[in-house]
Amino acid sequence: MTAKTKIVLIYAFTLVGIISWIAAIFCAPYFKSQSSPIAGFLYAVYSPTCHQIPSRCFYAFGYPTAVCARCLGIYLGFLLGTLIFPFVKGFSMPTMPKAKIFISLFLPIVTDTAANILGLWTSTDWVRFITGVLWGLILPFYFFAGLADFFLHKRKKLSP
Repeated sequence: MTAKTKIVLIYAFTLVGIISWIAAIFCAPYFKSQSSPIAGFLYAVYSPTCHQIPSRCFYAFGYPTAVCARCLGIYLGFLLGTLIFPFVKGFSMPTMPKAKIFISLFLPIVTDTAANILGLWTSTDWVRFITGVLWGLILPFYFFAGLADFFLHKRKKLSP
């Protein structure tokens, strides 16, 4: 299997995975609106990754989504970054983004989170969401570079 084929497979599995992950975030309130026990399971799946405070969540079907606005932003940003990845990097061996790009997309979420913790201000759900999207946008570029490096280079070194 060629390197490009491996990168395309990694990309395809990641795309299917993130779409499924995001869909389940909205399925949780839907199933809750239908009084289905599946809702409890879905909310439990996301509880280790998010505080799920209802006042910090968007609502769908009359119930809070399975994650808060900031986490939803991160996941949707990851999806958006994944969708634009092939247009920016193609499917050749991906490289890490420059540090200044990382910092420019990371700084808003760090600043907002720190200011909230320190009590300097209280962000709206939309601010949390937008800073999450910005952060999530850059993550696939590191994710694909790391996985490509592992599957294309590290495994060669491990082989006898």
